[in-house]
Amino acid sequence: MKYLIDRESTVPIYLQLYAQLKKDVVEGVCPYGARLPSKRTLAEKLGISVIPVEHALTLLCDEGYAEARERSGVFVIYRRDDFITPPVLTALPETEAGSPLPPAKKAVGYVFPLSVLTKKMRKVMLDRGEALLIKSPNRGLSELRTAITSYLRRSNGILADPSQIVIGSGAEYLYSTVLQLLGRGRTFALEDPSYEKIEKVYEANGVTVEKLPLAADGIRSDALAKSEATVLHVTPFNSFPSGVTASASKRTEYLSWARTRSGFVIEDNYDSELTVSRKNEDTLFATDGGKHVIYLNTFSKTVAPSVRVGYMILPRNLVGEFDRKLGFYSCTVPVFEQYLLCELLESGDFERHVNRVRRQKRKG
Repeated sequence: MKYLIDRESTVPIYLQLYAQLKKDVVEGVCPYGARLPSKRTLAEKLGISVIPVEHALTLLCDEGYAEARERSGVFVIYRRDDFITPPVLTALPETEAGSPLPPAKKAVGYVFPLSVLTKKMRKVMLDRGEALLIKSPNRGLSELRTAITSYLRRSNGILADPSQIVIGSGAEYLYSTVLQLLGRGRTFALEDPSYEKIEKVYEANGVTVEKLPLAADGIRSDALAKSEATVLHVTPFNSFPSGVTASASKRTEYLSWARTRSGFVIEDNYDSELTVSRKNEDTLFATDGGKHVIYLNTFSKTVAPSVRVGYMILPRNLVGEFDRKLGFYSCTVPVFEQYLLCELLESGDFERHVNRVRRQKRKG
């Protein structure tokens, strides 16, 4: 194993080393059960301090790729065979009208530790004081939007400005907000099957909906090509209820479809964080550079179902349009909850919880 450190790079040394170690683990250079070099050995070979090496190894353990064993070292626990892969299908089975496909098995709930939440709630009340009584800006508090952009940059490689983020009370609210922004005159295409509330929200708002059948790797290409829609709403990771995850080539196809039609893809990424069933998929938003993709996510899965807080990231060319069309709306999320989520993200407690859940799922 030969690792190189670029001392002129703006990327911190520990992240450079982490990326190289992770690559070796994922590609099998360091197989399951292998003992990684000690922090002192790595530090000596690279000519760096032990501290960044220790940070890199800790991050590798936090992400579930390795495990530190007392007085023994750090060992690889990443193993492809442990992963749950989607069923191999050429296409999803057709059903008679009115006969839905059986729902996939529901994921086990992993709510945020109550002790940490109550501690952070007290801290927010003490630190923020009367600021909790002030009305939120319509797109949400700048502190929370900034914290979200920093988190997404670290976790998903999504580069966005806080001005592109809109905070709202859950996914269903954001669905209706998006259709108001893009206009009811458009046809919206959905995965078939898909989360039933998506279709209900769109139809309740009077828009035309097309349902495009799924195959094993995403929406069937022939159906996508024939569609008259200019907006495509997809859940590329672990779509409900089918469990289908769009392949890399299929995600590229979605983006090409949007560019060709001067349309938009709504990327609903609600179930992408609390899983280690596969290597993290690149988001459509990050791949596209944020030109034709509206990214949606919520904290209902990662914190608790009662936390009805979601957010969307708009392409830069839609930010002004949002202000003109919908800038009069008040933010639907209480200031207290926004500051609480901001505290969880900034303190690192949110990511520690996500990583802890991933490790628990890996171990069974």
